[in-house]
Amino acid sequence: MDEAGYDTLWLAEHHFQREGYGCIPNLPMLAVYLSQVTRRLHFGSMFNIVPAWHPLRLAEDFALADLITKGRVRFGIGRGYIAREVETLGSPLDNDQANRDLFEEQVEIIFKAWNEPSFSHRGKYYDLPARIRHRGQDLEEITLVPRPSNRPLECWQPIVSVNPRGIDFMVKHGIKGVLPGGGRVDEVAAKWQEALAGAGRETLLGEDLALVLQVHLADTQAQAIREATVWYEEQLKVLSPLGMIPHLTEAQIQATFDPEKAPHAGLPTVHGPIRDGAWICGPPEHVFEKISEIQDRLPGLERVIIGAGGLAIPPSIIRQDLAWFGKEVMPKFQE
Repeated sequence: MDEAGYDTLWLAEHHFQREGYGCIPNLPMLAVYLSQVTRRLHFGSMFNIVPAWHPLRLAEDFALADLITKGRVRFGIGRGYIAREVETLGSPLDNDQANRDLFEEQVEIIFKAWNEPSFSHRGKYYDLPARIRHRGQDLEEITLVPRPSNRPLECWQPIVSVNPRGIDFMVKHGIKGVLPGGGRVDEVAAKWQEALAGAGRETLLGEDLALVLQVHLADTQAQAIREATVWYEEQLKVLSPLGMIPHLTEAQIQATFDPEKAPHAGLPTVHGPIRDGAWICGPPEHVFEKISEIQDRLPGLERVIIGAGGLAIPPSIIRQDLAWFGKEVMPKFQE
């Protein structure tokens, strides 16, 4: 990726994931290592599961990574979506209100710690610093050491819905949004633009947004779709029980694991996300045309994130797609 000219490798935090590739519990630590074996590539968090951390430990780890890598890390935050991870590490997930309350307080603490020379926080979940005496005096404030060198740090967060509370929180703190590709992109981008306008910012449609697209390259569209079909079916098995595939009945979810029932259960196929624009499958010229159409609709779009590493895709194919995209698609956008 470094040699091919990619800007950022985005990585996902997961815990206890013996299935698949979700095996990175500490993104800042991995980013520090990767920065030593690359020259210019940035490393982004997609996403740090904030409720899985004490906010000051996450702030410290990321600040140190920012310093060691000389600014080659990008901060991304999420509330989590797998109960085995979040609940096991001591935070709520199934209680959505509690999870959101905790997450928002944690993020506020992180930004305070990074941006203020010293700070205190008295909230629902955290009382910082501890109410103790230090060197003969009541401890009233603490300082994060180290703090990031590049302040304020750019921050990214997924936009899963257009819940006004979530959008308002992001706009208030200057957090940028990450959208999954698909049929709702234009609608969500318009609502995001309205929220920024309500905060006094006039922006181009798509500004402060990144779009995630699943891309698979082959010599023909038919071949790419045929190959992607199997991988999409495997993704259904993983994501459906987590509630990540909407509108499925319990019977359909169970059918994803049964090769005899699955063909007759009315399960979604890869043709749906291809039609909606979430997946782009085909030769390089087709991929370039589809992404160009999106950029025309969203002239302010800040980033396009190529999801080459979807669940169940073999590593050899991931490497092939990244190399091919870097060689024959990316240069067209620079012409």
